[in-house]
Amino acid sequence: MRIGVLTGGGDCPGLNAVIRAAVLKGIDAYGFEFIGFRDGWKGPIEGLTTPLDRSVVEHILPIGGTILGSSRTNPVKMDGGIDAIRATMERLGVDALLAIGGEDTLGVATHLHSLGIKVVGAPKTIDNDLSATDYTFGFDTAVQIAVDACDRLATTGASHHRAMIVEVMGRHAGWIALHTGMAASAHVTLLPEQEYDVEEVAATVAAVAARGEAPLIVISEGAIAAGGDLVHTGAELDAFGHVQLKGAGQALEKILNEKLPDLATRVTVLGHLLRGGTPTAYDRILGTRSGLSAVTAIAEGNFGTMAALRGTEVVQVPLAEATGELKTVGKDRIDELAHVSG
Repeated sequence: MRIGVLTGGGDCPGLNAVIRAAVLKGIDAYGFEFIGFRDGWKGPIEGLTTPLDRSVVEHILPIGGTILGSSRTNPVKMDGGIDAIRATMERLGVDALLAIGGEDTLGVATHLHSLGIKVVGAPKTIDNDLSATDYTFGFDTAVQIAVDACDRLATTGASHHRAMIVEVMGRHAGWIALHTGMAASAHVTLLPEQEYDVEEVAATVAAVAARGEAPLIVISEGAIAAGGDLVHTGAELDAFGHVQLKGAGQALEKILNEKLPDLATRVTVLGHLLRGGTPTAYDRILGTRSGLSAVTAIAEGNFGTMAALRGTEVVQVPLAEATGELKTVGKDRIDELAHVSG
């Protein structure tokens, strides 16, 4: 068989681990050939390819990002997009696709499977918001980067008696903020799943400052004040219908400056820092195991599935299950956080 591999959506640490594992096992165990499609779904639509063999993947495990490139191209919304993918696969002799991505990329894969195209997925997202898997690779690295940043910001905040506001990624799901806030001992953690009360936040921050501490606040980019609106750039929607989020931390700072005029504040937006750099050992291993499971599924003809972590085991689950519902932070986890905040 000849397998096409692509990475779509936002990049994250651990993508190269999946590529490497799938290619190495596919060659050694099954005699597969591989071809890389560049820049997400744009690759099979436009026939953008790159060689993908042992010599290419052997040393990419510690490298962040993706050697295949990525994009937010959505063939489902393009006239002739699906037909172009079929034509490219036929022209290049590609028998099946391994799509590595998050909710949007795997949503396309789910649609392609329903049309009879042979495809298997691997779940990538720093947001950890795919419902069929306990964790996604990239999440652990993103949280560790955010916690390291918070630890550093806490010391400079204490030196100058400032409230430090740290904005992290998290459009609809606040897993990064939740884990960062808990691990970094944040006094306030604000998530997209629960609108925040500005008076309550201000009171907590004031109480922390009054006892001589520097308030540390972690906020998801998708967090919204009660009665307020999502903060975004106002730019056009992307191919998957998403707005470009920007400014949640600044919006909170403005509120605190109005309510606590004597308290100095600083905002740090971590943004794409969370996506970049070398993956943690955990993400290297999870990415590797995901790639191994995915290529085995292809060999066994188990298409329309995705590698998922269940407990300590990596298993194949239906793509439709993975993309049917977003995994968001539940009330039980928010309640846990409340006991160790403030």
